[in-house]
Amino acid sequence: MIQTIAIGFVFVAGAAAVTLLCYALMRGLAGAAPEPHTKDLAGSVVFRISALHGLILALVFAQEMVDYQQLRYESAIEANAIADVYFDADRYGGESEKKIQDAMFSYVGMVIGEEWRHLDETGRLLGKAWGAWDAAYTAILDLTPANDRERSLRDHMLVQIHAIAEARVKRENHGDNSVSMMFWFAAVAGVIFIALAYYTFPPNRVNLTLISLFGGFTGLILFFIYAFENPYGSPGVQRPAAYERLLAQIEDSRSR
Repeated sequence: MIQTIAIGFVFVAGAAAVTLLCYALMRGLAGAAPEPHTKDLAGSVVFRISALHGLILALVFAQEMVDYQQLRYESAIEANAIADVYFDADRYGGESEKKIQDAMFSYVGMVIGEEWRHLDETGRLLGKAWGAWDAAYTAILDLTPANDRERSLRDHMLVQIHAIAEARVKRENHGDNSVSMMFWFAAVAGVIFIALAYYTFPPNRVNLTLISLFGGFTGLILFFIYAFENPYGSPGVQRPAAYERLLAQIEDSRSR
């Protein structure tokens, strides 16, 4: 939490400082008070750049927020598929039950304990977790149903084990879906250009406060975009809550 607040403060304070610095630089270069027609032109420039800049920030912020929430939804779907495979194996019974359940139990533990962190560090899925998935998949394929009930359970487990694989690929995409450097360039350039165009306003306390607020709020939005672009690490880390709840449920069933 402290680290998140510190990073957020750097974004907000940094953007406010850049805004004031650019404003002061332009005031120094311009020298004398601007003429009326210059004020009109500067106001027109500020309006147009601000509109484009705000649109860019809004679109990227909305997309990152959607992706961030999508991971939570996809994680819940994957956890549900894991639960179906695990408990359907119990309903199926037989020699393969333990193989499937042990593989799924190991898989959930790896996702929580290792893979989430691995996605933050490398943007890639953990090979061992794929190994646990493959062990469960192989055990399901080796099942030989003796009746319609067992056949139905096997078919459902196959559907869900494939759903797990699909969810894994989507989860990896979230780890490798960073915001383009072109956006960051456009975002910073927009702040600078808008601040430069503010030079027509005299540097009194109210104006400086308003200019600082503009820079600080822009920095806050940029911080949120930065945080949401990587849901596996600080500052916007998203806990694997769906998997943690499932693991607790599985551990409870295994202890009985």
